[in-house]
Formats: sequence, C-alpha cells, structure tokens
Amino acid sequence: MWAASCLASCCAACACEACRTAVGSIGRRSARIAYCGLFALSLFASWALREVAAPLLQSIPWINHFHKTPDREWFETDAVLRVSLGNFLFFTILAVIMAGIKDQKDPRDKIHHGGWMAKIFCWAGVVFLMFFVPNGVVSFYESISKFGSGLFLLVQVVLLLDFVHGWNENWVAKDEQFWYMALLVVSVVCYIATFSFSGLLFHWFTPSGHDCGLNLFFIVFTLILVFAFAIVALHPKINGSLLPASVIGLYCTYLCYSGLSSEPRDYECNGLHNHSKAVSTGSLTLGLLTTILSVVYSAVRAGSSATVLSPPDSPRGTDKPLLPFSKADEQEDKKDVPRPVTYSYSFFHLIFSLASMYSAMLLTGWSTSIGESGMLVDVGWPSVWVRIATQWATAGLFIWSLVAPILFPDREF
Repeated sequence: MWAASCLASCCAACACEACRTAVGSIGRRSARIAYCGLFALSLFASWALREVAAPLLQSIPWINHFHKTPDREWFETDAVLRVSLGNFLFFTILAVIMAGIKDQKDPRDKIHHGGWMAKIFCWAGVVFLMFFVPNGVVSFYESISKFGSGLFLLVQVVLLLDFVHGWNENWVAKDEQFWYMALLVVSVVCYIATFSFSGLLFHWFTPSGHDCGLNLFFIVFTLILVFAFAIVALHPKINGSLLPASVIGLYCTYLCYSGLSSEPRDYECNGLHNHSKAVSTGSLTLGLLTTILSVVYSAVRAGSSATVLSPPDSPRGTDKPLLPFSKADEQEDKKDVPRPVTYSYSFFHLIFSLASMYSAMLLTGWSTSIGESGMLVDVGWPSVWVRIATQWATAGLFIWSLVAPILFPDREF
C-alpha cells in the first residue's frame, strides 16, 4: 500500500512537471496555437458539463431557487452559458489589456506570448467563479450572446470574401496560361458540386406527399443567388471572375443545407433526419469538432487579417504567414530595434470573445430550442433562420464587393 502510494505521488509529480515544461515551452511561434487549444478546451468543458452537470446545479441553492424546479434542459443550458460567460470575460479582459500594442518591446507583448501557467489558472478561476453569479447575470449574457453571435457570423463572411478575392487575385497576378486554366477548372468543379448538392437538397428536404413550400423556397432561392453571382461577376462593367462567384455559390448552398438539416428531427420535411430521434455520440463529436474548426479558423485569421476587420491603426500582417514556424520570431525581442507586431493582439482576443458567444448558442440551440432538440447540437428553428440569414448576408456582401468599386471608383475597397 505504501509502495503504491509512493508510485502514485511520483506519477503525479512527473505529470505536473511535464505540464509545467510543456506550458513553459510555448513561445512566440506557438502562442496563437495555444490560445486555440485553450478555446477548444472550453468548448469540450461546456459540452461535458451540459451532459453531466444538471444534477449538481439542481442542488445549488443560488441557482435552483425556484418554487418549482425547471426541467433538466434548463440546467444544461445554464451550465453551457456559465462556462461561455467565463470564457467571454477572460478573452475580453485580455483584449482590453492588449489594446494599443504597436511593437514587440511593449511589456504587454510578453503577457500575450508568455505566462501560460498563470493564464490557465486565471481562465479556470474565472470559469469557476461564474457558477456563483446570479441567474439574472447569466440571463442577460444569454440575451447579448445572440447579438455577439451575429457579429461573429459576419466576421466569418467577411473573412471568406477576403480569402476568395485574394485567391483569385493571386492566381490572376501570375499571368500564366496554367493558372488561368486552374481558375477555370476550380470554377467548373465548384459549379458541378453546387448543382449536384442542390439536387440532393431537393431529394432530402422536399419529400413527396408533404407540403414543404418553405424548404422549396430556400433551395430555389439559393439557386437564383448562384446564377446572380455569375451574372454580376461576368458583367462587362464589373470585369470579375467566375472563381469567387463559384466558391461563394457553393458556400451559400452549404449554408442552405446547414439550415435545412438543423430543422427539428420530427419535422416532416426534414427527410434527412426525421426518422432518427436520437443522435449517436460520434455524430455529436463530429458536430462539435466542426464547430471548433470553424471558430478557431475565424478567430486566428481575423486576428491577422488585413481586411476591413482590422482597426485602422492596427498592424497589417498579410505578408506574414498565419502561424509562422521560423525561429526569427523567437529572436525578435532580443534585438534593440523595436519591431512592429504582426497582428492586432486586442482584436485577436476580441474575436475569441465573440466566438465564445457563438459557441454557446450552438451548444444550446440558440437557447430556445433545447426542449425540442434534446441533446443535439445546433438543432431547432432559430438555428435554421440564423443559417439562412447568414446566407443572405453573404450574398449581399459578395455582390456589394463586386459593384462597390464601380459605384465609388475613388474609394479603396
């Protein structure tokens, strides 16, 4: 018994030392990856607490102070919102602290890239304290999270437009026959995928024998948008390219699918899922991983993007790789000449704050459909309309990005 106790103590000490060493090795190159890992950890914590924390929350008097105890789903939603609130406050505080950093000689630069053990403890402490705040605070956070999530979705749209236009300009700038052929091939592939996908949408979401006028409207309107993108892009005054139009058309088709597949499982027009009342652990895991990848990509790219997302006085990092892996960054702070930061630290953390709100809405079905969707991720009518609204916003912003230089030739877009 004594030997087993000693062995356990040694293993625990080794594990702590390994964690301390790993955290201490996080430098300038891997800081953004570490923030993404911390954010992913918060999502898994939210998911896990949603599954198991309801009985515990029911026994906490300052949370369950109702005359009649709410359903289990209310406590599951409350657990997710409290973790999200802690995550939101943590990244918002970092965003405020990092405001105005211009060069790497600023003492706050070391706070952004170092002190990981302290930051992890602070993050855990803030999340833990959120389980002591009144229900009214959580309800208020739930309300503003819907608006914050909308802002985050707009960020995703602007990032996609920036990426697609940059992709097109990069290949056109090469001015070689091979790259022009590549543009044509990618565009044709995107259109084939779009129309094939649309056919599947008709098959899945407009089953015969049912009145599915709303689903039919969504799918047909999506096809109209796809044709409108091509017509506007090829207009003589626009002189655009089919590549951005085809990629955005495919993305809008995906948003249509995402919205329709989020319809309640018992909805007669949801032919893809209307026979399944429950979802396997594997499906839930896949849904959460997809959310993590989307959120992390948006947060990291937005922090270093040189689009309209960046504040006017922020550094522009388009010539720098998103996650640099050269050792030069590790030695920059050793030089006497101050070097400007390659991306806006404050804006980077602000995007994570908005992403925290967005993730909470996904995990709770936008806080209104838990009762109808059960243990599913991102299912319910609010999720449907959020996806459709995002599609319409994407279409509007894309068309505006094409016609704005013609309408306002003296302004830079």
